Amino acid sequence: MVECKSCGFAYLQNPPPYTALVEDFAWEKTHIERRETRRGPVSRAARAVRAALGLKGRRSTEMFTRLFGPGRVLDIGCGGGEWLGPPMIPYGIEVSRVLCAAADTRMKAAGGYCLHGAGAERIRDFEDNFFDGVLMNSYLEHEVAMREILRATHRVLKPGGKAYVRVPNYGSLNRKLFGGKWCGFRWPDHVNYFTYPALRRIAGEIGLDTRRVNLLPLLFDDNVQALLIKE
Repeated sequence: MVECKSCGFAYLQNPPPYTALVEDFAWEKTHIERRETRRGPVSRAARAVRAALGLKGRRSTEMFTRLFGPGRVLDIGCGGGEWLGPPMIPYGIEVSRVLCAAADTRMKAAGGYCLHGAGAERIRDFEDNFFDGVLMNSYLEHEVAMREILRATHRVLKPGGKAYVRVPNYGSLNRKLFGGKWCGFRWPDHVNYFTYPALRRIAGEIGLDTRRVNLLPLLFDDNVQALLIKE
């Protein structure tokens, strides 16, 4: 791993090839690793606080409907396509053949469809200013062509459109306390590790304004959640 000392952005120098992401590290083969046992005590304590305060904090179709409203929304790295539904018109891109097939069936029933392939490649199939929203839910940490996908996101969003990003928070207290045992590390399919300042800087270079939407202070959250807005 290489880390920028000024902004905290870290990345793998030797990420796996695209073919490995399709076969060896497909979500349906590796998701069991992400069970609760991999969460550190700070993360578990934060979840307990949210529960005590009635802050569910879980991503849901209702949450994304509130963020995007009705309209066309693209889910990059959509898995089986569970996150989007009416009144949104869902579109997706998914690298896993198995999950893409499931998402395509679900999305076609709601007026959209899902494309199979790498996000940075298949997003080229969509025209400029086509989407009201873009969803990158636990996706950007996997994408080698990270800046390319953000530039393409800017292109396909309508003016005023928003992209929701959720990535592991490399600046969290949990990561600083537990180092290599932090729950946000996944070798080798997590290739990017963001702090909020790093995400804001990179998005700003592309012309996207950033607004943080975490429920808790970033220090106590293992993920950064943000909206990237096309002015």
